[in-house]
Amino acid sequence: MASKDDDPRRFLDPRVIARISQLDLRAKQAVAGFISGMHKSPFFGQSVAFVQHREYVPGDDIRHIDWKVWSRSDRFYLKQFEAETNLRLTLVVDTSESMVYGRGAMNKYEYACTAAACLGYLTAKQQDSVGLVTYGVDVNQILPTRSAMHHVDAIAHSLDLSRPREKTDILKVIRRVAENTPSRGLVVLFSDLLTDREPLFKGLEMLRHRRHDVMVFHVMDDDELTFPFGGMTRFEGMEELPNLLCDPKALREGYLEVLEEYLTEVRRGCTKMGVDYSLVRTSDYLDAVLSRFLHARMANKGSPARR
Repeated sequence: MASKDDDPRRFLDPRVIARISQLDLRAKQAVAGFISGMHKSPFFGQSVAFVQHREYVPGDDIRHIDWKVWSRSDRFYLKQFEAETNLRLTLVVDTSESMVYGRGAMNKYEYACTAAACLGYLTAKQQDSVGLVTYGVDVNQILPTRSAMHHVDAIAHSLDLSRPREKTDILKVIRRVAENTPSRGLVVLFSDLLTDREPLFKGLEMLRHRRHDVMVFHVMDDDELTFPFGGMTRFEGMEELPNLLCDPKALREGYLEVLEEYLTEVRRGCTKMGVDYSLVRTSDYLDAVLSRFLHARMANKGSPARR
């Protein structure tokens, strides 16, 4: 008989879905507003909503000249419109070996998979498109974006098939993501970000340069954030690092200091590039995390759609 851990739908646990579906009214509005708001693209065309004027330059299509403005100012200005598009969400999930750590109800990988599946569920429920990329040292799996609800089951199944192993070449992976996501969309990264910051920032900058909207869920275990260990402890090395036998009390102060520097660097780096960043613990309730993140995102931008 298959165990619960062998069921790919565990990432879409009905209890988790129920909590997300029963978010308070403000949270529901945040989710709906965030998803629908992302439909508005910054690409200009002949579509629904007028955005702004800009001055005519030689070579522009004269059909877009606003003649009423010309009649008042004797200068040529073009009308620009905002095109309506469907949201294309790409979920990018880290399957490197460090993601298996965790002593709570879920390890980091299970938490990331559950968060990704739930966000995919919310997106598909809005009849928008969602796809998946899993990666270790390179891209492991790619599921193209689809809008059907049954596609969320395929995403959950793919997450179940992926087994955390190896270390991460984050720049190589994000380059592959960018190459396989030619149209502007929303890219959400779920990772513990235990990688060199320089290639991470280069990769995120590459996505932003291609005008993707980017979110980062930085998933960490409570142990990694508080370092609660006491007594002589053997730490098992991951991703080709050696094992370490030591007294953790002698390391705690230095560890927490370096950790704070690292978290500050990652947060500031993401903010500088216009990447939405959220540090989450595996002990956090997922519905609260999604609600808080979406509210903060909307509040910071005034609108979920990035201009």
